[in-house]
Amino acid sequence: MAVLDIKITDMAGAYVEHSMVISNFLVKVGNQLQNSMCKIFSDNVQYKWMIGDIEKTVIPDASINCRFRQRRGNSFFNNPRFVMEVLSPSTEKYDRGEKMELYRQQEIDEYWIVDWRKRQVEIYVLDYEDHVPKYYLWNVITSDNKEELKIVHFQNVMIKFDDLFDGIDDDSGMEE
Repeated sequence: MAVLDIKITDMAGAYVEHSMVISNFLVKVGNQLQNSMCKIFSDNVQYKWMIGDIEKTVIPDASINCRFRQRRGNSFFNNPRFVMEVLSPSTEKYDRGEKMELYRQQEIDEYWIVDWRKRQVEIYVLDYEDHVPKYYLWNVITSDNKEELKIVHFQNVMIKFDDLFDGIDDDSGMEE
């Protein structure tokens, strides 16, 4: 019998800008994957993995999955190739800690952490050290080097920095 390990994260007070970044990514990247073997998914799908005898469930903000037929309902039982998380004050510690560790254990090729408040994208790529999967910080993208933004493992898929942060003003969401 599997033990369920479910983490409830309080999303109360989430900013609309969080959703805007996800929507911008889905539209720009999703259109480019239309005739592909890979599909993009938003935060309405979950991934379930067995870690020992514990079933772990995560819901990424966005993912690209190339084996999307291996599912039941909105639950996937395989690994996406790409995952993006958009930081929120209530989820940042989880996204940078436990969730990132789980993605590493599942050997997800590429992991983006997007901070819409700083207008920054951290791109992590998976590699191996002594046969152990490890994430390496490939690049940190800001407005200073925005032309370097790319999805490393999908080189024919493009998203511009300004398109990712479209509609987000410098002072968005900063009102008390």
